[in-house]
Amino acid sequence: MNIFRLFGALGRVILVQFEHLGTVTMMLVQVARALPRSLRYFPEIVRQMSQVGVNSMGLVTLTSLFVGAVTTVQARYQFTNLVPDAFLGTVVAKSVFIELGPVLTGLVVAGRVSASMAAELGTMRVTEQVDALETLAINPIEYLLVPRFLAGAIMLPLVTIYADVLAILGGLVVAVTTLNVSSAIFVQGLRTFFEMEDVLGGLLKALVFGIVIAHAGCFYGMHAKGGAEGVGLATTRAVVASCVLILLNDYLMAELLFRVVFA
Repeated sequence: MNIFRLFGALGRVILVQFEHLGTVTMMLVQVARALPRSLRYFPEIVRQMSQVGVNSMGLVTLTSLFVGAVTTVQARYQFTNLVPDAFLGTVVAKSVFIELGPVLTGLVVAGRVSASMAAELGTMRVTEQVDALETLAINPIEYLLVPRFLAGAIMLPLVTIYADVLAILGGLVVAVTTLNVSSAIFVQGLRTFFEMEDVLGGLLKALVFGIVIAHAGCFYGMHAKGGAEGVGLATTRAVVASCVLILLNDYLMAELLFRVVFA
């Protein structure tokens, strides 16, 4: 009997997970279907772009400068007496463009944006404002979700470009001021092995990460219940889910882009 109970409990868990996956997928399908009609809410799209991108600039600036600085110091330490200083710029640039720029920017933005989206939408859900929109014949998918998805998909690649530039500048400053590497040698290493595929790969990752961040925030916000406690739980789940999915998609995108598409 205990074995049957165990299998029964396991089966219920599996069914719940499949139901959850179906709900997540249906939201993506609904957002995709609503995209052609989303331009009627263009002011809301612009507002969400400001929330996702412009309001994240301060945090991204601080993070990117230190990422470039730490990458330069660690690269110099790891490759001392093994690789000439002329390749220091190459190591820093490829690390930033391919991995550190999009991933760390995604994680930093996810912590702020996913929480904000989940809290805002969760509050609207538990206070029945979403139901009020439906009563007024306003589609919540078009008005609430699509602008946030578009903002994430558009702004995160742009913020990543900004972060990449700042990280390279931070690495250059550290190389010149503390490692006695001239700016000419650093830039030469950066330019010698520069490949556009590295930049494009990082930006494609950022595009996916932006969608993931918006999806996590919107999904948990729209499914919040239970008053203030439910909104807090939805916010926590949105941040955790977005960070985990960013790391998972980072691996999947790396396999796809650098072993298949750009191979």
